[in-house]
Amino acid sequence: QVQLVESGGGLVQSGGSLRLSCAASGIVFRMYDVTWYRQAPGKQRELVAGITSGGNTNSAEYEKGRFTISRDNAKNTEDLPMNNLKPEDTAIYSCDEQFHRVGVSYDYWGQGTQVTVSS
Repeated sequence: QVQLVESGGGLVQSGGSLRLSCAASGIVFRMYDVTWYRQAPGKQRELVAGITSGGNTNSAEYEKGRFTISRDNAKNTEDLPMNNLKPEDTAIYSCDEQFHRVGVSYDYWGQGTQVTVSS
């Protein structure tokens, strides 16, 4: 059974830091691309940052320099340290793991973790 569990969310003051993690089980983690998304109340879901199975990263323009995605294939986890958080970063953050090959696709989501940044 595939399971993705996010952790590390919480309440922090503006300018503070949090470190989100997503632990995967039931999949060959090293073969999956991982992307963090977030969704604030009343807003559409948006990409935060992603890392491919090969280690290539991308991130949203709004957070460059503040968030740094990484992965540990030995531990089946990816981390998203977030620094200099702002009230507009308040959202539910979810990890998405995808595997795409010719004729085969898998897509799994975690349950999300709440990040609240107070001003």
